[in-house]
Amino acid sequence: MTSTLPRRLLLLRLSALRLSALRLSPLRLSPLRLSWLRLSALRLSPLRAATLAMMLSLTAAAPAHAAPSLPSTNVAWLPAAADADVDAAFKRARAENKPLFLYWGASWCPPCNQLKATLFNRADFAAQSRNFIAVHVDGDRPGAQKVSRRFKVTGYPTMVLFRPDGSEITRLPGEADAPQVMTLLQLGLAGGRPVKTVLADALAGKPMTPNDWRLLAFYSWETDGDQMLPKAEVPGTLARLAAAAPAAEGADSEITTRLWLKALAASDDGQGLKPDAALRQRVLKLLADPVAARAQADVLTGSTAAALVRALTPEPGAERTPLLAAFDSTLRRFEADASLSRNDRLGALHARVELARIDAGRQDVQVTLAPALVQEVRTHTARADREITDGYERQAVITYAAHVQARAGQWADSNALLQSNLAKSASPYYMMSQLGGNLRKLGRNDEALRWYEQSYLKAEGPATRLQWGSGYLTALVELAPQQAARIEKTAAQLLQDAAADEAAFEGRSLRSLQRAATQLTAWNKDGKQAKALRRLQTQLDGLCAKADAADGQRAACQALFKPAAAARKDA
Repeated sequence: MTSTLPRRLLLLRLSALRLSALRLSPLRLSPLRLSWLRLSALRLSPLRAATLAMMLSLTAAAPAHAAPSLPSTNVAWLPAAADADVDAAFKRARAENKPLFLYWGASWCPPCNQLKATLFNRADFAAQSRNFIAVHVDGDRPGAQKVSRRFKVTGYPTMVLFRPDGSEITRLPGEADAPQVMTLLQLGLAGGRPVKTVLADALAGKPMTPNDWRLLAFYSWETDGDQMLPKAEVPGTLARLAAAAPAAEGADSEITTRLWLKALAASDDGQGLKPDAALRQRVLKLLADPVAARAQADVLTGSTAAALVRALTPEPGAERTPLLAAFDSTLRRFEADASLSRNDRLGALHARVELARIDAGRQDVQVTLAPALVQEVRTHTARADREITDGYERQAVITYAAHVQARAGQWADSNALLQSNLAKSASPYYMMSQLGGNLRKLGRNDEALRWYEQSYLKAEGPATRLQWGSGYLTALVELAPQQAARIEKTAAQLLQDAAADEAAFEGRSLRSLQRAATQLTAWNKDGKQAKALRRLQTQLDGLCAKADAADGQRAACQALFKPAAAARKDA
């Protein structure tokens, strides 16, 4: 064998690695990890294997911020990061007379990975995709945060269906069961009216079709971005819709019940809807019906279950006890329901944990739960960690499981789970940040700061680096305000990251920088850090001068350190 392998032979050999069997694309593997994966299949000597690994790590070296991969390989996704990309996609939609489906997400986001593992990979989704133009906007593509303002998309993930003319039909709920999302998608593709028009007609008492009611009931109010309603008006509006949606007018009991549940969930903390005995009986009747409850599983699990119970029974007592018992029975059924995804079954267990600690403080670190429930959390998590082979599902489920462990007071288990999965994750910085949060709650501040720092150092993508950098800076200011040099160095690096992003003063990136500026201003409240803030202001001035004035980024940049400018004048 010669010392140099022909490129064609090398590619053929690499294809034998059967990456598809691992459900991982090459973009989700670091070059070095890819280079070592099953090199034994090449039957090379250890020396040549080591040489080949090094060659691969050099030839496959990615840029500092590799382009995000597409959500799935079975759909003809169009990547978009600028208005021109989106305009071209809509031009194609008009030419082909097809709706446009926009997915806004990020590679690290657990719910986004859940969609990739359970929705985008479905054969029926791929088949339906031939009837629309699929557009993927990853928030970490350079300039992508500008797109978020155009469509009022903020939280990851957001899925929006548009008419070819650009009018919005609906926003699809990422938390719903995949088959339910498919039903809604089909309704939209079948000529569904824009949901804003549907809402106006419903509130005006105009005639409504069953499909109209379903669009409202399953609309993603959580990702609405205040475009349909201000957030404060959502609970009351949902209650009005529920009251106005009897079966005789086209809304079946599933739709009416869902509207009431969404209204109740949005009314947690005493806001919005005021519960009564009739509402409590409605929910108890729902929980006693396995088929009806299964149709609402996404609203009855996770932290929403506790929100519903608190909304229905603001105080502990006789009214709450039967509700807790009914929920527990229903959630146990969900945990055993193989038709639900692994993440959804974990959501049922999470709901049981939250209900078990409902009378404790929401942020209490140490809680005492029934030993059987604690053991269930351990068993469920260990099984998931052992059985999951899909990289997307691992990112979604393991991070969620670590959160559930923490909520159950299993802090050591949560930390161990996260640490053991760092090497298995395509976005380990998310888990590092989660470790920092765990340790901070435990009062282990030095360890927390080390993990926050590592998460920032490892973060990839312009928007993500600003978000994680802002989080690390916030932790530094709050936990170690005396470490002035470290704080200034981190803030300066954050501004360097902003300089490399053409959309640094848009969307999530701007909010990250605003949080950082707020923290730095608070850090200097006594004026002792005025010199450091002057240096940072000078660095920021250089950024603002280069920022685009036409789209408002320059003004947003100049507004960041207004208090710092005042401090400079006083010094």
